Amino acid sequence: MSIARASTTTATTVVAAGAVCWRVVDDKIRVLLIHREHHHDVSLPKGKVDEGEATPETAVREIREETGYRVTLGAPLGTAEYLLPGGRDKVVHYWAAEVDDESYAEAGSFRPNDEVQQIEWVAIAKARTQLTYERDAEVLDRFADRVSTDHLRTFAIVALRHAKALSPSEWSGVDATRPLHPAGRKQAKAIAPGIAAWSPSKIIASTAARCQATVEPLSGRLHVGVKQSDDISQDAFETGTDAVAGVVKKRLKKGVNAVLCSHGPVLPEIIRQVSAQTRGGHRLDLRRYSSLGTADYTVLHISTSDQTLVAVETHGPAQ
Repeated sequence: MSIARASTTTATTVVAAGAVCWRVVDDKIRVLLIHREHHHDVSLPKGKVDEGEATPETAVREIREETGYRVTLGAPLGTAEYLLPGGRDKVVHYWAAEVDDESYAEAGSFRPNDEVQQIEWVAIAKARTQLTYERDAEVLDRFADRVSTDHLRTFAIVALRHAKALSPSEWSGVDATRPLHPAGRKQAKAIAPGIAAWSPSKIIASTAARCQATVEPLSGRLHVGVKQSDDISQDAFETGTDAVAGVVKKRLKKGVNAVLCSHGPVLPEIIRQVSAQTRGGHRLDLRRYSSLGTADYTVLHISTSDQTLVAVETHGPAQ
C-alpha cells in the first residue's frame, strides 16, 4: 500500500500535477504518452498548479487541456521531484486515471495544441523505453506494480471534516444547528473542485447543519444529492448510538466513489473502520490521516478486485 506524504516545498518550489492515463484495448493495458515538440521530449501529461487549486484539481484540468480527455482520478502514484534548469525545485504529483470508453469517444481525434503536438497509446513496456526522463519511468514503474497486483482499478472513500463553523460561544441554538463561519463557507467552495476530481456518485453527510453546508458546493458542482445520516453525526457518536461501522460496510459493498462528511471526533472512527474492514488495512497506523483540520479530507483508495487498501492521501483547502 502507498501512503501519500507531503513533499518538502518552499515558496519558490514549482508544484505540478498529472497522471498516468490508461485504458484497456483488446484486454490489454495501454498508457498515454505525450510528445512535446518545444521540449523535444516524450512524457506523461501534467502541468503547474494554478493559484487557488488543489493538486487533484490541477491533474484533471491539465489532462483535459493537454489531451482532450475528461478523467476521474484513481489512486496516487507518488511524486517526481527534480531541479529545474534555473535552479528551482519542482514537485509533480501523479495519480492513475482511467480513460473510459465514454471519455475516449467524447474526445474524438486529438488536435495538437500549444503544449502537446502528438499523443500515443502504447503498452507499458514500450512506454518505459520511450519516456525521455527516468523520473517519469519511475512513476510508470509504480503504475506497473499496481497492474501486476491487480490493484489498478480502485474506488475512493473520502472522509471529510466539515468546514469552519461558528464557535459554540457565538451560537445560542443547539449544537447540531450551528452554521458555518464565513471563512468556512469559503473553505467549502474551495475544496469542492479537488474532491470532484474523484467524481463521487454518493455524498453522505452528518445531520448537523455545518456538515450539510460543507458539501453543498460539491453537491451543486456534481449534481449529486446529499444523503443526511445521523449514523455519522457527532451527537450519535458521543451517545454511543452511531452506526459508523455499518455505514462503512455498506460503502465497501457498493464499491463506488463516495464522500462521508462528519466531525473531528467521528472521523478517526470512520478511517479506522475502513482500515479494519479492508485487506491489509488493519496493519496500518493511519492516525496522522485521522487528525484533520476543518475542511481537510482523507481519501482512502480500495481495490475493486479484492478490497485491499491500496493508498491513502490527505488534502485540504488550497492555500
